[in-house]
Amino acid sequence: MNETLTDKAEGIFYSALKTTNSEQRNSLLERECGGDVALRLLVEELLAVQPEVNQFFKPFPNSSVARLPLNKLAAPLQQTSGLMGKVNGPAGADEFVGQTLGPYKLLQRIGEGGCGAVYMAEQEKPMRRRVAFKIIKLGMDTKSVIARFGAERQALALMDHPNIARVLDAGATEAGRPYFVMELVRGVKITEYCDQNELDTRQRLKLFIQVCHAIQHAHQKGVIHRDIKPSNILVTIIDGMPVPKVIDFGIAKAIEGRLMDNTIFTAYEQFIGTPAYMSPEQAMMSGVDADTRSDIYSLGVLLYELLTGQTPFETKMLLAHGLDGLRRTLQDREPQWPSARVTTMQGQALTLLAQSRHAAPSKLVSTLSGDLDWIVMRCLEKDRARRYETANGLAMDVQRYLDNEPIVARPPSRIYRLQKLARRNQAVFAFGAIVVLVLVCWVGTSTWLLQQERAARRRAVAAEQQQTSLRLEAEDRERITQAAFLISQDKIEEADAFVDQVSVVKPSLETESVLRTLGQWHAIKGRWPQAAARFNLLLEADQKDNSWAITYDLLMAGPILLERGDMKGYERFRRAAIARCTGSTDPNFAERTLKICLLTPADEPVMKMLQPFADVTMESMQGAKPGYSAASWRCVSLALMAFRQNHPPAAKVWCQKCLSFADGNLGRYATAHIIQAMSCYKLGEVDEARAELAQGRDLISAQFAKGLESNTLGQSNSLWFDWLFARILLREAEALIEEPSSLGE
Repeated sequence: MNETLTDKAEGIFYSALKTTNSEQRNSLLERECGGDVALRLLVEELLAVQPEVNQFFKPFPNSSVARLPLNKLAAPLQQTSGLMGKVNGPAGADEFVGQTLGPYKLLQRIGEGGCGAVYMAEQEKPMRRRVAFKIIKLGMDTKSVIARFGAERQALALMDHPNIARVLDAGATEAGRPYFVMELVRGVKITEYCDQNELDTRQRLKLFIQVCHAIQHAHQKGVIHRDIKPSNILVTIIDGMPVPKVIDFGIAKAIEGRLMDNTIFTAYEQFIGTPAYMSPEQAMMSGVDADTRSDIYSLGVLLYELLTGQTPFETKMLLAHGLDGLRRTLQDREPQWPSARVTTMQGQALTLLAQSRHAAPSKLVSTLSGDLDWIVMRCLEKDRARRYETANGLAMDVQRYLDNEPIVARPPSRIYRLQKLARRNQAVFAFGAIVVLVLVCWVGTSTWLLQQERAARRRAVAAEQQQTSLRLEAEDRERITQAAFLISQDKIEEADAFVDQVSVVKPSLETESVLRTLGQWHAIKGRWPQAAARFNLLLEADQKDNSWAITYDLLMAGPILLERGDMKGYERFRRAAIARCTGSTDPNFAERTLKICLLTPADEPVMKMLQPFADVTMESMQGAKPGYSAASWRCVSLALMAFRQNHPPAAKVWCQKCLSFADGNLGRYATAHIIQAMSCYKLGEVDEARAELAQGRDLISAQFAKGLESNTLGQSNSLWFDWLFARILLREAEALIEEPSSLGE
């Protein structure tokens, strides 16, 4: 808790205790707290819990109100990361409070969620900070939970967004209870914050847009939340402004394996916390069918509740008829439109709802009617193909509404409504089709009808071909989904077999993730042809607007082609990479492009095309701070560029600057030694060249003796493809300076 806020609250709290008259106390709070909502709430909560404190100290005679440190008194009132519930008794009654688990000391229990208890903990090393420590409930499979979450950790670590509370760590207690460590967020549920502060519709929509941007960021990193709900979106105050924070990323996927157990009762228990926010495909419990559009559905439910104060389907109603009834409701029953839901409210309920949104009841209904109705209902489509494709698309449509611009969500077409009608009245439409067919046959002797029939047949053939194409595309998508599920179960070979059957690759985050995983799996095992095949498909599937994924995948694909011995393929790859990256002013983009395109000597046209990338990289080094890790890789790329331009003195300078970064990145050190060796040799410094070559070779030999698989997580601060870069350049250096070794065999 902020110490300044604590000190202010403590002084106001003890002043208010001396005032017994409620009107005088309210006047004091308004005068002292002013417009500081967080301070006012904290003082009121302290006043509310004071009778319990007096009761607690009752055994001590002749004692007035104990002047406890405010951080202890207020501890049970803080709402933090996780699903907040009531604290069960004083902190000392909890078995984990005071324990040290790894580098974390559990200070107090601050809440309880659907899948476990949440504690405030202090991390002691490698840095000292306070975190939220979530221990999963008993009865869950520790090994499978930790395995699944471990597979998500690399993707989760890449998320860096102001509206996302990061998952920092995971593990298990000595008793086998899995735990997750999260960024500590002090805030309240987004719905409670909006109601307590009586935000109007525009203010609620602006907060919702920030949540959409956070979910979009996660989706671009290949992470699906799977459990979006108000208790997983906390609003905190930063610099006087409300900031929503999305929490519990990755935990839903880590525990979802329990939903596939044979014990239906256990799976049903998992639903009890969040059925109202569950998409129809999630309710089927297949475990393989949830994608980014499931998060879009949950965002739609959240928006529905922010606007109307209720969810489309109430939890009590969903659970009334058991698990099968829940599925039928989510699959078949259409929810009321937000404006219609508000219209059905009567009396005091409608008045309170309107007051909490600073609007008259009639004005609230008219505000929701039209565009907001269409936006919400598009999110809640049963057919996920009809929902918004991305969270960013949803945010943009909400922003269009706020800007009084036409929205993308439109009423369904007449054809779509006709299809819905046909599904509800299949017998009638089947009979009608038979009648039409009879009539067509009866008038078939007419020349004009004969021509129409021929045209209809041509259209039918085209439609059948299109249907076949759509069916094949759907089958390919299903194979990718099956492969993703098998990968999550560590069945990599079976997943690879599914991908072998894919005929056409369509860009999607799920496809990228599957192909990237399989490509790396083959590469680490030295299966260069198979790895090259997977990365060729991956480069086709990469989203155009995802620059991080494109450059990351190019870094892996380039050296694999050279390891395979496909020089012509690498030359085509090099020119395609330059064309794909031309125009970017991002120094990381430029540095990576230089590195992947200069692994072998390049002709003059290629060097001219690479010069703009070198200029961007060089410019970024002027403001680089000492110790900035990205700058060390830029030194390598600039050294390689100088060497390929036949400027060995400049190459040596960049290599020496690279080696001055003391961050323990052995792969980068090896690469710098090799480039410096070739530069020294070009300058006639043969002895120095051989010494540098020996240092680089020793580092590379040591790594490849262990195998690339031993370095998949970068224990030497290098990734597996960094070592491939070093080995490719080592072969060139050995051919230049001395007899080649057997390292590349």
